[in-house]
Amino acid sequence: MIVGGRVVAPDRVLDDGWLAIAGDKIVQVGSGAPPDIDRVDVDGCLVVPGFVDTHCHGGGGGSFSSANPEELYRAVRAHRRHGTTTMLGSLVSDPIPVLRDQIAALRELVQEGELAGIHLEGPFISKARCGAHDPATLIEPDTATVNALLTAGRGDIRMVTLAPELHGGIKAVRQLAESGVIAAIGHTDGVEDQIIPAIDAGASVATHLFNAMRPLHHREPGPIGALLDDERITVELICDLVHVHPTVLRLAAHHAGKGRTVLITDAMSATDAADGSYILGRLEVDVRDGVATLAGNGSLAGSTLTMDAAFRNLVRGAGIDLLDAVRATSGRPAELLGLADRTGSLRAGLAADVVVLDRDLRPVKVLRQGEWVEDEAAATLSATAPLSGAVEGGVSVSDG
Repeated sequence: MIVGGRVVAPDRVLDDGWLAIAGDKIVQVGSGAPPDIDRVDVDGCLVVPGFVDTHCHGGGGGSFSSANPEELYRAVRAHRRHGTTTMLGSLVSDPIPVLRDQIAALRELVQEGELAGIHLEGPFISKARCGAHDPATLIEPDTATVNALLTAGRGDIRMVTLAPELHGGIKAVRQLAESGVIAAIGHTDGVEDQIIPAIDAGASVATHLFNAMRPLHHREPGPIGALLDDERITVELICDLVHVHPTVLRLAAHHAGKGRTVLITDAMSATDAADGSYILGRLEVDVRDGVATLAGNGSLAGSTLTMDAAFRNLVRGAGIDLLDAVRATSGRPAELLGLADRTGSLRAGLAADVVVLDRDLRPVKVLRQGEWVEDEAAATLSATAPLSGAVEGGVSVSDG
């Protein structure tokens, strides 16, 4: 039993709420007097579903592009400590043989259940909007190359980001959609008339809306206007308050609504690690005060964001209410990945993926598939004992 918290259920916040957990599953959710079984008292903390991150390149000093298995696991562990219980491993653009090797390495983590799948961000993206991707690795999509990457993934590639205005782009979108892979539009310099046909062909996600794409203009809405205004598109937002201003985040989240808004980290290896010099794909990145930029030109190069910080920023920085913030960090991304029958909300029958947040909305403890995630920096929760010293007076966040 997890008792004494404010439990964010799918449709409301349960004050004095509780969760009953058996093995790796939630078996009951309620409020008031809980059943008299072994209890973990979270002493007024906020209890939310485990976070689901559909776009992450690494963390803890480890990169998902690495050939070193220890780096891959280190990246997963870094984000898990911050409450991410389900995630895709994202790869930046590289030559196709290199990508095949990277896919093979990440497949091991997918098969072990450490990752929910693989996201290829490139190499089919615009050189004009390549951001932190090496322009020398970018190519136009063709049927054989797309098929080669999907074959290497053996069903574990869940999403591919591409620029549909490239030669062969619309055909590639259709090929991905027909293969059961999410076709995401991003790193694009396309105009609206090039984006709409891609949506019609099956594209369903906007990769980090606003970033690395042609800007919105009142006479040419471009990808931002087309993607944000189309009900078929789920929009990713990097909610570090650096990539996108809080007012713009709020505008986008309000327009897309809780059914189409997904927060991502787009995190690179410097996440949950020290400032310094890092490599993202093939490019050198400088990290200063937690902001990652390309060493060559100062362009933003991914983020050092974690999902708990994204959640805090959406609630505190952009003024989005708790229920919608939970949808954006857990419920909707789980639906997007086809995992809503397993995780993404606190309801009976789903995985016991739970994050306990203090009144500053920082993780105190993380439960993944019914097991506490070990973290020396976190407070210790012991059965039948209250959470000592973690909060004073409960969570000071309104669910309205």
